[in-house]
Amino acid sequence: MPKIVVLPHQDLCPEGAVLEAKTGETVLDVALRNGIAIEHACEKSCACTTCHVIIREGFDSLNESEELEDDMLDKAWGLEPESRLGCQAKVADKDLVVEVPRYTLNHASEHH
Repeated sequence: MPKIVVLPHQDLCPEGAVLEAKTGETVLDVALRNGIAIEHACEKSCACTTCHVIIREGFDSLNESEELEDDMLDKAWGLEPESRLGCQAKVADKDLVVEVPRYTLNHASEHH
């Protein structure tokens, strides 16, 4: 089973975490299942950027992004070449190291 290492995030996961993932599961779903409340204002429909994550290791093992995701990512705060929307990035067979950016463009947390 692949693992996702979530780097420490001051609010969501201060100590960081190592999570077990199933192949085909999204990064967001793995995080939520393990109590890491990554924002997802559009309910995982690829219509916002609140679940923006940066894949520090294992980026090339993920499914390719589609045009809609790429268009949404253009609006994300702190965009990097290895940025993905957590709701669209599907885990393959390799471990990942993921950073959750400190900020989103959302003005108020939805607290899902």
